[in-house]
This record gives sequence, C-alpha cells and structure tokens, in this order.
Amino acid sequence: MACHIVNGSGGMKIGKVATGFTLIELLVVLAIIATLMSIAAPRYFDHLDRSREASLRQTLSVVRDAIDRYHSDIGKWPPDLDTLVTKRYLRRVPVDPLTERSDSWLLVPPPGEDEAGVWDLHSGADGAAKDGTRFAEW
Repeated sequence: MACHIVNGSGGMKIGKVATGFTLIELLVVLAIIATLMSIAAPRYFDHLDRSREASLRQTLSVVRDAIDRYHSDIGKWPPDLDTLVTKRYLRRVPVDPLTERSDSWLLVPPPGEDEAGVWDLHSGADGAAKDGTRFAEW
C-alpha cells in the first residue's frame, strides 16, 4: 500500500505504510491459542484412553468367544493362543491395545487341576481403567 507524504519543500514523496502485527497482537493471539489448547488437550487424551479401553473390552470379548468355541468343538481348552489361530478360530493373535504387543496377554489356566490350557485371558497392562478397575482383572 502506498501513501503520499508532503515534504518540507512542497514536493510529494511516495512511501510505504508499515503493515503487520504488533507484538501485543501476537501475544494476545498466542494467549488465546494456549487457552484453547489447555482446554482441548486433556479432552483429547481422555478420549484416547477411553477408546483404548473400549478396544480392549472388544478384543477380550472376541478372544474369549474363540476360546469357548474351541472348547465346545474340541472338548478341551486350547493349549495357547496360537492354537486358536492355526485352527482358524482367530485370524491372528490380537494385539493388546494398551501394551501394543501380542505377547503380553496373561493366560489363565482352567480352574480344575486336571485340565491344562487357556481358560481365560487378561491384559498384561499395568494400571487401572477410568472406572478404577485394574486392567489385569478384566
């Protein structure tokens, strides 16, 4: 943007008008952004935690159903999770959504002392859910 400036000798000079943001304006914008982030970030991370918990509940349900179907078909409990994959009860050993590993599952043997195999499984993740229950107890 150009403007006309009259100098002392009566002539006209064409100059440029300074444009841009002042330091105060930039600081105000940064303060607004920081305030919005302080509100949004905790909600985002809370949502991530809740989605991982929901994914874990779904994964546990699917694997427990596969264990029960194996027991119903074969008459004994599967020796490990890989057996459920080789017998096509599962496509693959699922990844624990909390540990992000497929080898961190806690396998529970059947309650009877004369039986072997996998009767149940729990997450190998440390910590507790939003409702206060420990992941290893789900």
